Amino acid sequence: MTSQEIKDIFYNGLWKQNTGLVQLLGLCPLLAVSSSVVNAISLGLATTLVMTIASGAIAPLRNYVPNEIRIPVFILIIAVLVTVVQYMINAYMYGLYVVLGIFIPLIVTNCIVLARIEAFASKNGGLASALDGLAMGLGLTAVLAVLGGIREILGHGTLLSGIDMALGESAKSLVITVIPDYHGFLLAILPPGAFIVLGLLIATRNWLTLRATNKSNSSDAVYVPVEGGCTPASHA
Repeated sequence: MTSQEIKDIFYNGLWKQNTGLVQLLGLCPLLAVSSSVVNAISLGLATTLVMTIASGAIAPLRNYVPNEIRIPVFILIIAVLVTVVQYMINAYMYGLYVVLGIFIPLIVTNCIVLARIEAFASKNGGLASALDGLAMGLGLTAVLAVLGGIREILGHGTLLSGIDMALGESAKSLVITVIPDYHGFLLAILPPGAFIVLGLLIATRNWLTLRATNKSNSSDAVYVPVEGGCTPASHA
């Protein structure tokens, strides 16, 4: 793989084909667990780990799996990886495991994972597929982190609340109080608040993309002087 191909993979995963802001896949966990940064990033990293390993493992097997049973085989591999991740979180981060609940095993049926494996890993090599899974997972994690951060600040006035569930009691000092003596904003931590904030993030991403496109078109524009007139540069 060339460096440009690697850059393209990460650009697609993080921005151009971002699963949360562009493809709008896996909205159920995206909206359900993003009430805080810790919950959001934890599920995002778990999904990233599954996507990276599953994509890298399935790509070399794509030529040996009959087309008629490829989906069941893909789901079986994903299920094994999710089970391993679930048991690891249960063993070492039990508090976080209780909070995330059903959304950890539901990674198996998450359309983000299966759709990307079907669209990319089943048609490309192992390294490229693993990098694609990593990029797509990190893109999802970034959206979850921003969404969770905004909702946590608006809802509770804090950041990193509950980080002790992941890193232990000593990590409680890392919690940041953004708005002191804040009484909370209930809408921000309810499902309607998640939809509103996600909609604003999608609108912001679309605006930035449109702005970049307009700038690119303006810089590529060719000025043709009119007979009897002058070029734009001659006004100086």
